[in-house]
Amino acid sequence: MIKGCIFDLDGVVVDTARYHFLAWNRLARQLGFEFTEDHNERLKGVSRMASLEILLEVGGLFPDDSEKPALAAQKNQWYLQYIEKMTPDEILPGVAQFISLLKSSGKKIALGTASKNASIILQQTGLLTVFDSIVDGNRVTNAKPDPEVFLLAAADLNLNPMECVVFEDAIAGIEAAHRGGMKCIGVGHPSTLLQADKVIPGFINADIHLIDF
Repeated sequence: MIKGCIFDLDGVVVDTARYHFLAWNRLARQLGFEFTEDHNERLKGVSRMASLEILLEVGGLFPDDSEKPALAAQKNQWYLQYIEKMTPDEILPGVAQFISLLKSSGKKIALGTASKNASIILQQTGLLTVFDSIVDGNRVTNAKPDPEVFLLAAADLNLNPMECVVFEDAIAGIEAAHRGGMKCIGVGHPSTLLQADKVIPGFINADIHLIDF
């Protein structure tokens, strides 16, 4: 029986993915090349520095390693400017209602994200006190598809990984969930999230039976 639900943040609970894209695209233009939404798909669920490596690969640029932290910091500064203006209206449709349903059914709820800015996003959207556990990029050392973020969340909830289900919109996140011994429900397009145990387009009208396995 599933006793705990672990949610990724970007693209699952809130639509911060578009702010990441705006910031990465702005950095790419500053560096002299175009970074498209198709390129951005490769960054989903990936850490900031790993994302920078992908962006530089797209642009055919090979800066010295000493220059990379400044580039990542510039991107993050722009991203923070965007998310500091977020409101509760940017919680994705049906998410708040579904989480309330889970909690009223006695399920434990955790957030498992690579984002290092999760606390700001949760504060701005009114979700900071909703989760029983928050595991973000400040608590983990290994990026998805390593299962560390989800295993820490399960441990916080005092649950066996087999008692948890992960909600993810990224291929790397689905792999991380499975490597951690958890079921995974993909949020998005079935054609993209083939490895998920189930796939939903979103949380509108989602009910408790969704987590039946």
